[in-house]
Amino acid sequence: MRRMVPSGTRSCLGAVALTLALSLTACTVGPDYRPEAAPTPTRYKELKGWKLAAPSDGLDRGDWWALYHDRKLDFLIEQVEISNQTVAAAAASYEQARAIIREAQAALFPVLSAAYNATRSFSGAAIVGVPGFGGEFVTGAYRNTYVPQLSGTWDLDVWGRIRRQIESTTSAAQASAADLDNAKLSAQAALATAYFNLRAADSLRDLLERTVVFYKESQRITQDKVNAGCCVAPLVPVSPADLALAKALVETTQAQAINVGVQRAKYEHAIAMLIGRPPAELTIAPHLLTGRIPKIPIMVPSTLLERRPDIADAERTMQQQNALIGVAEAAFFPDISLSGALQAIGSNPLPFSVANEVWSLGATGTEVLFKGGLRAAQVDAARAAYWQSVASYRQTALTAFQQVEDQLAAVRLLTRQLVVARKATVDAREAVRVYRDQYQAGTVDLTTVVTGEALLLADQEAELTVRQDLFLASVNLIEALGGGWNANLLPTKNELVKGISLLPQL
Repeated sequence: MRRMVPSGTRSCLGAVALTLALSLTACTVGPDYRPEAAPTPTRYKELKGWKLAAPSDGLDRGDWWALYHDRKLDFLIEQVEISNQTVAAAAASYEQARAIIREAQAALFPVLSAAYNATRSFSGAAIVGVPGFGGEFVTGAYRNTYVPQLSGTWDLDVWGRIRRQIESTTSAAQASAADLDNAKLSAQAALATAYFNLRAADSLRDLLERTVVFYKESQRITQDKVNAGCCVAPLVPVSPADLALAKALVETTQAQAINVGVQRAKYEHAIAMLIGRPPAELTIAPHLLTGRIPKIPIMVPSTLLERRPDIADAERTMQQQNALIGVAEAAFFPDISLSGALQAIGSNPLPFSVANEVWSLGATGTEVLFKGGLRAAQVDAARAAYWQSVASYRQTALTAFQQVEDQLAAVRLLTRQLVVARKATVDAREAVRVYRDQYQAGTVDLTTVVTGEALLLADQEAELTVRQDLFLASVNLIEALGGGWNANLLPTKNELVKGISLLPQL
């Protein structure tokens, strides 16, 4: 026998079907995202003497440090992604952002609940009168009642509030992915900087130790002259004071060489921290800072917006804030939801056994008529947050161009300075050679030799410092260019949104 559905029920089902049909063709309120333009120059001001890179000359992702051809540096930087704790924290933040997407997606689905109530009840008088004195026992009625129940609600995203929220959280997750890549790049560049500083310290200590040997030769010559009792010239005798001066010069330089160990130890400790290890577990053998900086490919300025993870982070944040405008605007529209419940009431403990059936199905639309201007204020606040993100994006781009220009100028000028510094070292070394020969021949005094030797050491230290600064500038330039990163490496929305395909495209 066919079960008849009351007309009122048919009307309710029709309303629900109509509401569901409307939800499937729902609109999405709020502005659709279009990236705002960033101030981008047509060329780099400091790109003098540089050749723009061809498309195939770009830095390879993940191994930009390989340009330096240093196996120890390669090994150390590869540890950053594995055990650097700042990178690990950024990775955890990214996973949290992905989880928040799933939280937002959950609002697209109905909420189902289940309940099971069991009740034992008694009805009737147990005793009438007093037994033995005209009274009698009366048995009451005991009853077991079991009520299994299913209920559900479904907040229909008619106006796109939930979809805008998902759009916002997805963009936030992409921004978090860019932040993770930026954390890796920053840690890698910091390690390369500490590494080249450590190598410069090794070179400085080697220079000072070689200088000590050089000064000891002057000390030996002076000692021989004092022992022989001869004179440099009739009016300028060689005295024990000259010998003391020669010894002091040796000892001062030895002290400087020892002091270099302080800075070297700090750089080594910094490297250990960057690879997530205690300083006691890392020892780096001494090695001189030699060779030249690599040839760094420079792209046109417009590509910089696609090559820096911090710019991508700022751009994704713009879309995140833009979507929140739609979330705020959706509050002006009615909230439409479906609800339903099904329960069975009977004496059998098995769920939904033969019993009395009770069910309900309904649709609800609610609208706040007055809230003191709260919703308009929330929309204004969302728009202000969006324009704040636009300004942050543009400022990030401007900072990026400034950093590239700074390092282009630094590399270019330091390269020129290094050439001059090397010439100064060569000239000072020749002067000392002549002064020492003259001193040994007795035609000049020790002060002349000491002055020349001090100038030579200063020139050698200056040359080393320029070379060190040049290596650091090259690392900073690579970092400013994005280190081979590209916006195509960001996870796509499909990669972030997984497993949510049960509902039609609302």
